Amino acid sequence: MAKVEDFFTLTNRVDGVGEERYCHLDPMIRAIDAMANATYQSIYVIDYFKQGFLHVASNPLFLCGHTAEEVRQMGYRFYIDHVPADEQLMLTEVNEVGFKRFNETPIEVRDRCFMSYDFHIVNESSRFLVNHKITPFALADDGRAWLALCVVSLSAHNSPGHVEFRRKGEPAYWEYDFASHNWQEHEIVTLRPQEKQVLILSAQGYTVPQIADKMCRALDTVKTYKRALFERLGVRSITEALTVATNQGLL
Repeated sequence: MAKVEDFFTLTNRVDGVGEERYCHLDPMIRAIDAMANATYQSIYVIDYFKQGFLHVASNPLFLCGHTAEEVRQMGYRFYIDHVPADEQLMLTEVNEVGFKRFNETPIEVRDRCFMSYDFHIVNESSRFLVNHKITPFALADDGRAWLALCVVSLSAHNSPGHVEFRRKGEPAYWEYDFASHNWQEHEIVTLRPQEKQVLILSAQGYTVPQIADKMCRALDTVKTYKRALFERLGVRSITEALTVATNQGLL
């Protein structure tokens, strides 16, 4: 089992953030709450200077029966209490290697970085897999991550891990391999226009025959588009395809 201090090492240590900088955060916190209310996303902000949670939105997915204020006060203790012990160790490794890669990124593009990974949350007898995205929210004067915005949603996968580091606008991303403890570079997946249309129409509730009619394509052609879409995204259902495409900004 991990300890809270295992999540804070030299790779994510931040120094010299004065209290005056905290005085200007209220408008940003209100914007986060507005975004959480509009999207029903579970959002929270990590403070790497004070080594805790700065703010937690009130959407229930991430709260495990606690109030948002209780989770904020728990900070990283939340992971110790609500993540399986073996996955806590996974999270500490992800934390370390993710910040190493972030700190190797040129400062001028660090605000375009984000990392995504999956882990289980346990709430009494319930256990569910979530996707966790983290991106810098505010940088310290030396370019290190002071605050990070985290978005939690249900995972499209069926197992923990799937650690990806991305920089918005770049044609490649990096996936972490726990066996070799190294990052592996991959090309960004792109969808053809017909595949996007199939996905969007499916999200709107249309059946495959109805999609074929709307696209003025043969039924077998639409089925081919759908198979190619699933293969390209590595999924088995439209629900998974929508989640992956949304998470990766493909629509």
